[in-house]
Amino acid sequence: MTRTHHLDAPAAIGGRLSDRLLRPAVLLVGSILLTACAAVGPDYQKPPSVEIGDGWTLPLASQTASADLAHWWSSLGDPVLNRLIDTALAQNLDLRQAAARIDEARALRDRVAGERLPTASIGASVNRRRQSENGPLPIGAIPGLEATQTIYDAGFDAAWEADLFGARLRALQGASARLQATEVDAQGVRIRIVAEVARTWFTVVGAGYELHAQRATLDTLQQTLELVRLRHALGDAAASDVDSAYAQWATANAVLPDIQARQRAAVLGLGVLLGAPPERELALLDEPLAPSVLWALPVGERADVLRRRPDVLAAERRLAASVADIGVATADLFPKLSIGIGGGFQALDTGDWFDASSSRFSILPLISWRLFDGGRVRAEIRAREASERQAALAYEQAVLGALGDAERALGDYHAGLETLGRRWTALHAARASYGHARARYAAGDITLVELLAAERLLHEAETSTARAHTSAAVQLVALYKALGGGWDATAAAPQGTSPTPGPVAATPVTLPRP
Repeated sequence: MTRTHHLDAPAAIGGRLSDRLLRPAVLLVGSILLTACAAVGPDYQKPPSVEIGDGWTLPLASQTASADLAHWWSSLGDPVLNRLIDTALAQNLDLRQAAARIDEARALRDRVAGERLPTASIGASVNRRRQSENGPLPIGAIPGLEATQTIYDAGFDAAWEADLFGARLRALQGASARLQATEVDAQGVRIRIVAEVARTWFTVVGAGYELHAQRATLDTLQQTLELVRLRHALGDAAASDVDSAYAQWATANAVLPDIQARQRAAVLGLGVLLGAPPERELALLDEPLAPSVLWALPVGERADVLRRRPDVLAAERRLAASVADIGVATADLFPKLSIGIGGGFQALDTGDWFDASSSRFSILPLISWRLFDGGRVRAEIRAREASERQAALAYEQAVLGALGDAERALGDYHAGLETLGRRWTALHAARASYGHARARYAAGDITLVELLAAERLLHEAETSTARAHTSAAVQLVALYKALGGGWDATAAAPQGTSPTPGPVAATPVTLPRP
């Protein structure tokens, strides 16, 4: 008859309990929170100033602002390279691992964020038990108390540790900074993969040009050898002349397998970079090679390198995380407050399970303070402070290393273009010499052997120019990588850097299609 009243009993019980227990508990917790200190430990400050110099050390003719380096490979006008890089960015296994590391760091950050919130659980149980009549509780001597009982229980439990001195806040700051560092590291992997694909493709293209020029040289030497053999048969040339011509042909012929193997190895490397079996791109060996173009590269201000380089940005984020770790360790010097709340209903009969008289409730504030621990907390603080100093030095080292990489890459690319320019000069001279030789041969002024010698020098100049062009193209990729090109950097430069004007690398240079 009274079970219809049971549905409203919890509300009435909750009202009475809130007057007697909850209100004093809330006042107690509120007073503690109001008197608590702010987050302990040092607040993160921007990285220390690092001297980066006045500008680029390599003097070049003109200076412009930095170009957009996010998708630098698209400016080269090579559709095959665009396809290869797009595929690598979508399928490369190193990039997929980097994405998984980001997911892991994000989950760890979310776990730390969840530790700042209360935990609550609900449960219900039915416990059938029999107690000993000869035990410490004289069940047999107590009227109405049976040895065998069925206990019905339903309720909730909640717990919360107040972040009085910011330990959880500092932990969340550290986890967030480490997540950001992991994200930036992933961009570093992206830059490396893009650069590796481009470098490998330029190696394939360059080997193709070199192979074409070497075969042309071999054809010329073959004609020379046949002509010398004919002259020897007619008595116009000595046997030593035949041996010398054959030695030149054999030397040139021995170079071909090495060039072919180098080109094939590069194509096999492309397959792996694209997250596929090595043989996936072998068909490129049979396709016509796209012309390789070296464009002008506005490198911009020297400080721009620090804004784009993932290793510098990641080092700054790890410095921020190490500062937060000091606060986490420092908080152990202070008291901790945790609060546990539980409630529910317990009865021996299902009919009384949710009756008001079956209710139970508890609240347990707990304050703990480590008064003596053998100096472990302070030792941990000193360790975190030492780790922070290491992170600051690592950041400074990353800044200087980035500038050194950029300076070396800029110098190498400038030297590569200078070498390529001189090779072009030699090639133009060889072409002019061969043109004169053909005219003189047509007029009967020189022999066929002399004409073939001029043609051999032309092909050798073409081979050297192809090698110089490949080297300069690879150095261009290294320069883009050193400048942090290959992703959209949005972070600001660290404090203490001074903007300085930067040079333009060079003018476009193109090789003819073989």
